[in-house]
Amino acid sequence: MAELNVYDRNGKMVDKYTIDLAELAPRINKQLLHDAAVMYQANVRMGTSKTKARGEVSGSTKKLHRQKGTGNSRVGSRHSGIRRGGGHIHALRPREYSYRLTRKALQLATRMAIASKIRDDEIVVIDQLVFDEPRTKEMVSILAALGLQGTSTLVATEKYNVNIYKSARNIVRVMTASVAELNALSVLKPRKMLVTKAALDEIKNGASRAKVAPEGADAGGSEAVG
Repeated sequence: MAELNVYDRNGKMVDKYTIDLAELAPRINKQLLHDAAVMYQANVRMGTSKTKARGEVSGSTKKLHRQKGTGNSRVGSRHSGIRRGGGHIHALRPREYSYRLTRKALQLATRMAIASKIRDDEIVVIDQLVFDEPRTKEMVSILAALGLQGTSTLVATEKYNVNIYKSARNIVRVMTASVAELNALSVLKPRKMLVTKAALDEIKNGASRAKVAPEGADAGGSEAVG
């Protein structure tokens, strides 16, 4: 069991939050975390590189000089890959880099990433995070009160909130995400994670649902915590 301090928006401790790390993730599998992170990075890779092969280079295909009698080596056209302006010998072609791990593996990797944040004391819990309208200055003051100013931080909320998103989007190295949007890479990439109590409750409920899910129930659905 892990006991986390709960702070208000002024940085004052107001409560304690208990979470069972064994239920969230019995162990941290670094290989699975690595595989999930590599998959997410590969899925955003643009495989649009292309170069011309010798058959695609424009210009004459005439042999540069006769085969014998000139004292030069035997060469073909200017399209040869060993000549300047010629085609590439191993020409690049557009390709698709994306691939998918199973949904259950990705959900488990997300829970492992959150558990690792808790074990490394890199998570800060706030009782609630509510904005009536977008207020970047207020968000900056909250982060400063919680000791997160100037630190790369992921702000995790129970559900998507447009006011929270707009309040944080112009702050350097601060990202926002709802529990449904969390993945292993988004959790591990920033140094700290600011999470609301409601979001932690949703994470715990997702872990419980994943624990009791029947076999073969991993077709379709979200890749979030559970």
